[in-house]
Amino acid sequence: MHPRETVDRALRLSARGLPDRQVAESCGVSIGAVQKWRTGARRARYDDFPSGHGCPRCHGRELDAHAYAHLLGLYLGDGHIVRVGSVHRLSIFCDDTWPGLIEEAARSMAHTMPASKVGRRQRQGCTEVTSYSLHWPCLFPQHGPGRKHEREIRLAGWQEEIVRAHPGRFVRGLIHSDGCRGLNRVRRELPSGVRWYAYPRYHFKNESADILALCCQALDLLGVAWRFNNRNELSVARREAVEVLDRYVGPKY
Repeated sequence: MHPRETVDRALRLSARGLPDRQVAESCGVSIGAVQKWRTGARRARYDDFPSGHGCPRCHGRELDAHAYAHLLGLYLGDGHIVRVGSVHRLSIFCDDTWPGLIEEAARSMAHTMPASKVGRRQRQGCTEVTSYSLHWPCLFPQHGPGRKHEREIRLAGWQEEIVRAHPGRFVRGLIHSDGCRGLNRVRRELPSGVRWYAYPRYHFKNESADILALCCQALDLLGVAWRFNNRNELSVARREAVEVLDRYVGPKY
């Protein structure tokens, strides 16, 4: 039995995004003990899993950062995690209007956690893409009680590194969940008469100021000019900026 202060210190370090091995070394305890405190699960070792099937955070398996950056954006937009029995279910809700988005969400989920089967559940007007694993909260430390816009959303250090390496994939996930690419029509009165102009632009809308800030930071990494047109919505309208996003995001499909 470890002292309560040791357990509390380990949980604080884990909440900051430190891997279990580093937390264990810092607290002078076993990796299994750290995992048990963090997840409430029985002790598990990397050797318990087939090659490549362990948790990237707990067992050192290499994470598909390209897929994860996209899945992180989708999760922050239209995803949530709930506990079901002894495991957790990650759900991404996708509008049935965009079958390509549903398929891409499923691929990113499968590549992020290869050992967990990806399923689909039909909802009214949308498809819930799901996957069950004990370790989804390890990969999404933003998981917590209540709605995302009612609590602080911050990326762990290792997540920030992935977003810096793959900002386009992260923004694609965000905009394909809570945004869109559309045409803006502008009316101009000229001496020759009224003329209408149309140009493409992107929108991203979210009630969480923290998630909006993460989107802005990723757009900055891409060199994309943006501005707020409402307190909870930003837009990208400059032609050169739209052209950049067309390479990374594009319309829903």
